[in-house]
Amino acid sequence: MKQTFNNGVEATLKIISGKWKPQLLCHLGNRPQRTCDLRQKLPDISQKVLTQQLRELERDGIIDRQITGEQAPFKVTYSLTPLGRSLGQILVQMSIWGEQRASDLPDVEITNDHGGFSRLLEN
Repeated sequence: MKQTFNNGVEATLKIISGKWKPQLLCHLGNRPQRTCDLRQKLPDISQKVLTQQLRELERDGIIDRQITGEQAPFKVTYSLTPLGRSLGQILVQMSIWGEQRASDLPDVEITNDHGGFSRLLEN
C-alpha cells in the first residue's frame, strides 16, 4: 500500500524520528560500528529497542548490516549507506539548532556538540 504524507518533513520524520535513531546515525557517521559499540555509546537504550531501531533503519535503506564469520557467533557491523550519509546536513542543522536553543535555557545542558553529525558530511 502506498504511503501518503502531507509534506516532505513528515516523510523525513517517518524515517529518522525518535530518541535513538538520530543518535545512532551520529555514531555510525563516525565509523561502522558493532551492536556492542552502539550499546556502549548509548547505555540507556535497551537491547530490544536498539535491535528494533537498527532493523527499521536498515529496512529504510539508511544503514547497511554486514555479517562476517563462518560460524556463530557472527560479527555484525552496521554502517551508513549513501542514502544515510545524505542525512548529514539535516542532522547537523538540527543539532546546531538544539545547541543554540539549549544555551538560552538555564536548566538545560548538552554534553556533546554536533561533531559526530558533522562527520556525516565528510563521507
